[in-house]
Amino acid sequence: MHEFNEVFIQILILLAISVTVIGIAKRIDQPYTIALVLVGLVLGIFDIHIPLIDEAEAFITQSEVFQAIIISLFLPILLGDATLKLPFHHLYHHKKAVLGMALGGTFISFMVIGFSTYYFIGLPIEVAFTFAALMSATDPISVISIFKSLGVSQKLSTMMEGESLFNDGIAVVLFKISSIYLLTYMEMGWVGLGSGLLLFLKFSIGGVLLGAILGFIFSQIIRFFDDYPFEISLSALLFFGSYFIAEHIGVSGVIAVVAGGFMFGDYGGKVGMSAETKRNINTFWDVITLIANSIIFLLIGLEIRNIDFNNQWHIILFAVGLVLVGRIIALYVSTLPVKYLNRKERILLNWGGLKGSLSIALALSLPLEFEGRDTVLLLTFSVVLFSLIVQGLSIKPLIKKLGLSG
Repeated sequence: MHEFNEVFIQILILLAISVTVIGIAKRIDQPYTIALVLVGLVLGIFDIHIPLIDEAEAFITQSEVFQAIIISLFLPILLGDATLKLPFHHLYHHKKAVLGMALGGTFISFMVIGFSTYYFIGLPIEVAFTFAALMSATDPISVISIFKSLGVSQKLSTMMEGESLFNDGIAVVLFKISSIYLLTYMEMGWVGLGSGLLLFLKFSIGGVLLGAILGFIFSQIIRFFDDYPFEISLSALLFFGSYFIAEHIGVSGVIAVVAGGFMFGDYGGKVGMSAETKRNINTFWDVITLIANSIIFLLIGLEIRNIDFNNQWHIILFAVGLVLVGRIIALYVSTLPVKYLNRKERILLNWGGLKGSLSIALALSLPLEFEGRDTVLLLTFSVVLFSLIVQGLSIKPLIKKLGLSG
């Protein structure tokens, strides 16, 4: 019991620091996610010792704990909240662009980054494609808040958020295939390619079906109630239940949460939620999401203590460049059929494809015996930092320069 109290106090101190940083960031009108990463970096780089913080950082940034907290606890929350906030009819209206970016764009990015890191940096093939899978997921949290504060069109916000929701699930599936099965499938030749494709379809289609079925069942349940605390509890049960059931039966938990959340938020919202319930359910998940993000992004900065940068700057710069090139090619090719996007909008969508917490959590989930684990961690952490700080801080000036603010 005493040990649990200590861990709880440590997490509470991290949360107190995070909330303080968020308050200051909001007062000076800056993205709080980037402010948290910078504060974490300062604490990590200068090895600033604050009572109990060191123990909290050491406990939480352990691979298995960090991975469990972000992937199993926070990821269903963040994905579920995003599906409730993003109206499905907005998504459907821009389905060609969103599906092009999330499906085609993710695959193109995966292939370009995978082959280029294999040929130019010389990483083993399974390490190169594992890294490529991590770099194919986008994290629009800070970007979307900047979009809203500057009045960027709903079209671009919907595309960015829709791409992220779907490509997170696809990136997780590609990561599992690359890190576990890739070498086996390569040895099998064309049969292996077919097996890999079947596994991908099983993961993704299975996740969609499970999430949609659970979302439909929960939508039917709330038809009989007008009690928002009870309905909020059901939404939490849906998000976590769909994730863990999916993972247990061998399909994508991330995709299951997204499908279930959309079914519950759109169909369930129409047939079973009053205006008061919708307002309260959004408020509840706003608070939970803020807490989740506050801890995640501070931890990303603190994680620098566990990364060895010695004599690695040349491959770090190479990796950052290759990921940027991969994003440019993926975005422009995948949005070619979308005629209502102009050049300036494509530039913004390209630069706004930030990498975030999912990439780091997945990298940390690699088993210790995985060949090249340290290299994947180093490159992933470096690209995420570049993405959040350099791209994140330059988004606002870019929007104004392109004349896309409302």
